[in-house]
Amino acid sequence: MTIGERELAQDGAGEGSHEGHPPAPPACSWRRLLLTALVTIGGLAIVSFFLGFLWFAWRVPRQEVVLTAKADAIVALTGGASRVIDAVELLASGHGRRLLITGVNRTTHSGELARLAPDYERLFICCIDLDHAARNTIGNAVETRRWSLDRGFRSLVVVTSSYHMPRAMAELGHRLPDVKLIPFPVVTARRAKPWWSNASNARLLLSEYVKYIVTVARIRFEPAMESAGLPPRAGTRS
Repeated sequence: MTIGERELAQDGAGEGSHEGHPPAPPACSWRRLLLTALVTIGGLAIVSFFLGFLWFAWRVPRQEVVLTAKADAIVALTGGASRVIDAVELLASGHGRRLLITGVNRTTHSGELARLAPDYERLFICCIDLDHAARNTIGNAVETRRWSLDRGFRSLVVVTSSYHMPRAMAELGHRLPDVKLIPFPVVTARRAKPWWSNASNARLLLSEYVKYIVTVARIRFEPAMESAGLPPRAGTRS
């Protein structure tokens, strides 16, 4: 057998030995796929978070609205003197029959709050209720629900800071699904600045956005609440 014939025979034997046994993929290929998947998912999560933040920031008004609608009552979530003043002014102008100020410090009484709006001191005697039990937004919603059900209110004007409004509306809407909620966001001069030009506003909005996400996620896993005790709407049967 010549040298050429022996080489051909060896090549044929080598090919035959691998027939039906394709080469195994590299051991690290699945790791690359997993890493690629994780990086892709992480990138999408970051993009979604950022787009969600832009949507949230766009929803937060930088100017106070002119309220034309009226409701049965008004609720103000404490956190700034301007919220209380605006709520009292809305009450005085007839946008509601009664006002609840929720989240008031336990050592604060109506006389101290009346000094914030001295022109409307009489309203603190007849038409304003203080809640000292609430310590956070969840507590605000719980106490507002109790107050509304006790008095049979079917619509509320909600007064709180503009950046806090989305979370407040989510909490209140969850606990009072049958009550119409009308937002009245309070905008101070400091918070009226665009968030992209003010580091303090940007941090506040980002923090509130994260809290809003947590709130919405938690509410989805909580059982729906019924506004038991409310009188039937006009035109409906009890």
